[in-house]
Amino acid sequence: MTSRILRRAALAVGAVLTLVSGQVSAQERVMAFTGATIHTMAGPVIENGTLVIEDGRIVAVGANVAVPAGAETRDASGMVIMPGIVDTHSHIGSVAGADRSSPIQPEVRAMDAINPKDASIAKARAGGVTTANVMPGSGWLVSGQTFYMRLRDGDTIEDIAWYFPDGSVMGGLKMANGTNPIGSTPGFPGTRAKSAALARAAFTEAESYCKGDRKKVDLGKETLCEVLSGRRLVHFHTHRADDIMTVLRLQREFGFKVLIQHGMESWKVAEELAAAGIPVSNIIVDSPGGKLEAMESRLETAGILERAGVLTSLHSDDGIIDSRLMFRQAGIAARGGMSREGALRALTINGAKQLGLDDRVGSLEPGKDADFLILDGDPLSVYTDLMETWVGGQKLFDRTTEEGKLLAEGGYGAGNPMELAHHHWEVAEAEAAQ
Repeated sequence: MTSRILRRAALAVGAVLTLVSGQVSAQERVMAFTGATIHTMAGPVIENGTLVIEDGRIVAVGANVAVPAGAETRDASGMVIMPGIVDTHSHIGSVAGADRSSPIQPEVRAMDAINPKDASIAKARAGGVTTANVMPGSGWLVSGQTFYMRLRDGDTIEDIAWYFPDGSVMGGLKMANGTNPIGSTPGFPGTRAKSAALARAAFTEAESYCKGDRKKVDLGKETLCEVLSGRRLVHFHTHRADDIMTVLRLQREFGFKVLIQHGMESWKVAEELAAAGIPVSNIIVDSPGGKLEAMESRLETAGILERAGVLTSLHSDDGIIDSRLMFRQAGIAARGGMSREGALRALTINGAKQLGLDDRVGSLEPGKDADFLILDGDPLSVYTDLMETWVGGQKLFDRTTEEGKLLAEGGYGAGNPMELAHHHWEVAEAEAAQ
């Protein structure tokens, strides 16, 4: 306990020094973090390692790295440094998608209904999330385009977006099957068979449209053309093993790229998923309830998928699982039989690969973005706290500050400036009463 307090004290001193010297932003100066245990996700764990960043990128990482002359040096002895978390399924930012006018609405964009200043984004950073796939809901066969969010401190949606090489905003397409999109609303499917039929019809019509002259633009079909061309990934909400196999049939018929989202019963068809090369974004719910489709969920699912050779990530589905509990997801996965390294990869590089962002984030390697976390112990220990979150070379969460502590430990509204003001008022009132 004493050593942990000392490590935190050293980190706090470093934070103060950073503020004192902070006329130059973290993105512009060279910084070196020394003496840390570093999980790069690109090779073996590095003991007594050094991480060097400059202009928002990683310059060097290793056990025998020379600190550049003039670099600001932070002693991270006793601390753990690892890549930022890539949450492959989230609903932060007060996101919304399709309405009840139709079961298939690929033209709807989540980015048009996200508040970049929503308190949930800062709260997610307090859990170590630096990139998130923010999605509309699953009450539709197609509920709209997802948004790949970089959790920077931005004023507009464009400030926090990831971009395709052509400069357009990155995201996938949210689809769903099973019980969620089934309902009595006119036009919506009443059975699983009708769900598949409607999805199949939409893609068949899109195939003809994509091959035509497209003079009369159909925004929905344009989006499906991006899916059919492989540009846009399908994020398919599906739980039961039979529903997962329906997704695989549709994928074979139309050739789109797909990521299984949730996959509660994916453990039953792990070999089939591995043979098809289909990745899974898994959620581990240790107290299942709320829907029959979750009855066959297993703590062992991620481990079974890993051993079968399925590229597996872990997600929050925030607010189903609070973004601040992502390390708990990894810990439960390891308890269920996933390897420790595999569980950490499922939080970082695996998700980056699934989203097509592994050339930028997910591991600590020279040239990649300086998105990283500093923890005061083993990432899978319940006694460990996340101390700092850095995005693009900027420290955007610091647990040693009053605001950071509120973000890390506060309730649902943590991150809301009014919550911080209320906290200050409570402290002042308590001091006045003494």
